[in-house]
Amino acid sequence: MDLIQLRMFCSVAETGSVARAAEQLHRVPSNLTTRLRQLEIELGTDLFIREKQRLRLSPMGHNFLGYAQRILTLSEEALNIAHTGEPAGNFALGSMESTAATRLPMLLAAYHQRFPTVALSLMTGTSGEMIDRVREGTLAAALVDGPVNYNELNGCVAFHEQMVVISSPDHPPIHSAKDASGDTLFTFRPRCSYRLRFESWFRESAVQPGKIMEIQSYHAMMACIASGAGLAMMPQAVLTQMPGQSRVQRHPLPPAYRDMTTWLIWRRDAFTPNIEALKYLIIEQSDNTDENARSMPLATSVR
Repeated sequence: MDLIQLRMFCSVAETGSVARAAEQLHRVPSNLTTRLRQLEIELGTDLFIREKQRLRLSPMGHNFLGYAQRILTLSEEALNIAHTGEPAGNFALGSMESTAATRLPMLLAAYHQRFPTVALSLMTGTSGEMIDRVREGTLAAALVDGPVNYNELNGCVAFHEQMVVISSPDHPPIHSAKDASGDTLFTFRPRCSYRLRFESWFRESAVQPGKIMEIQSYHAMMACIASGAGLAMMPQAVLTQMPGQSRVQRHPLPPAYRDMTTWLIWRRDAFTPNIEALKYLIIEQSDNTDENARSMPLATSVR
């Protein structure tokens, strides 16, 4: 199996025709037919369902197409980087939902402006999901709850977050997990690091919460909390950006559960110029934020 065969396969898969693919690749159709047959023999399976007028991908062909496209994309990126040593090509970045909503808009805008030749794509999900994708190589890097302890991964602190518990306005004050005993918890999917932290807060206090209800978005979560249906834990930065924040009550957490760090992670064997550029842009913006904070006058009161 080589890159030429993979380009042929992808072209036939996209056009549904050996003749049209051959025209695109400036080859004779018989050459494509022979090379595709060789690829199928090597893989030990049919990649196409052959009909009279066109070819359709087989179930295995659909699976193989994704891998073939990623291999070609990585080879193109590797060539660009090898030739220039500068950020270029495709850059698949993963992120937690909260980080994507609060931290990435300005960061990615600055990245695109500074490195316009990079085709950056963003995928969001839980920390666990993003870590898995970086480990398997389908994401080049990701912003996750850290630190992350895998031998094949490296990373650095990107952002600091503060977590809060939110409830309906009429909920009694929550000073510890005991004050929330039996309350329904609204969380994301099981591999969400915030959910794991929320559950740990109850478990280490030997307190049993109520039901755990999985929610797909922060806006839906906010609506449920405002209606008095239960509690949620989220970053302070997310809450301050939401239009319904005045409809909920905030409860502080002890430092062990309040303070979190978001890490930028990547594979040790794949620290590309694209990742390096993002790393130093994060550091640059963090330094600017700290400098602005130091230059601001201290407030004497908060109302």
